[in-house]
Amino acid sequence: MGAYQELLDLTVPQRRAAALAGVSRTTANRKPAPSRDHAAVVPANKLSDAERAEILAAVNSPDFVDLAPMQVYTKLLDAGIYLGSVSTIYRVLEESKQVKERRRLAKHPPRAVPELVATAPGQVYTWDITKLAGPVRGKYFDCYMMVDIHSRFIVGAHVHATESGVLAVEMMKEIFGIHGVPQVVHSDRGTSMTSKTVAALLSDLEVTRSHSRPRVSNDNPYSESLFKTLKYGPEFPERFASVHDAGAFIGGFVDWYNCPSPPALRDRLPHARERPLRPRRRHSQGTLGNARCGACETPRTLHHDRRPQNPRTPRTRVDQPAQGNNRKTSRITPAGTVQLEKFRKTQHKRLT
Repeated sequence: MGAYQELLDLTVPQRRAAALAGVSRTTANRKPAPSRDHAAVVPANKLSDAERAEILAAVNSPDFVDLAPMQVYTKLLDAGIYLGSVSTIYRVLEESKQVKERRRLAKHPPRAVPELVATAPGQVYTWDITKLAGPVRGKYFDCYMMVDIHSRFIVGAHVHATESGVLAVEMMKEIFGIHGVPQVVHSDRGTSMTSKTVAALLSDLEVTRSHSRPRVSNDNPYSESLFKTLKYGPEFPERFASVHDAGAFIGGFVDWYNCPSPPALRDRLPHARERPLRPRRRHSQGTLGNARCGACETPRTLHHDRRPQNPRTPRTRVDQPAQGNNRKTSRITPAGTVQLEKFRKTQHKRLT
């Protein structure tokens, strides 16, 4: 702006001076407004410090400490007291940093994620209960299932008409008597899992109890995935006629899951696929010794340490027509086969 003014003092036209100075004539000729130093206007009805303290004392009183400002405002009006509008009460609370949840809520401590490590079978068991649909709507059977997290071996499965801690204790006693007492037993926070009967049994056996976090559904993944494998199978029925039918089906599922399937079962059940190392084999390497079932005595399971190999593809001879629609494979006509045989005979004579 100084250069523009100097050019004007030298009688240079405004348009030329603006172009030389690189400013707009409108900006250069605009007169700035004079500064006005006005004091902030104080409202006539501004609350004094004593009135603000009175509002805070009323809001934080034992009668209104758990109520919202709107409720405090209406209750004070019912009593014939007016301290300020709802917005004024909120403004006073904001200045005191009290605009938040005013009720006395319980503060739950943070829960640690359960982390269990098993280096061998028989160390950590996890169990859960799932519902099996009964013969009519609203009727369900309860399936108790316990699995070893190291070998994925189902160490026990019971089916009962009801769910209770007493039945869970009976299952645990039977499992511990066969497979031994583990170091840790993990479960969710169901009524049977947290019952006093189960807690007393595990305490007497000096077994560490582990539970999932409250309202967390994936802290017991091994049991949940096992139940999904059970219920998403093609052979899983929509309903069971009785608790005995449900128990028989669960028994067959446990045998299929733990052991390799025999050829007859593999032909009948499409989903009964063979795996290189079944849970029974992994579990037997630790606590069961050389215990085997009849279905495990197959040539494949006897060499479970071998890695599965892809099937060999048969080699196509040159004098055979290639199968398939692969354009890269050359096709030899009968005439070409005759020429090939003549060429082989010629080469044989030269070599001899």
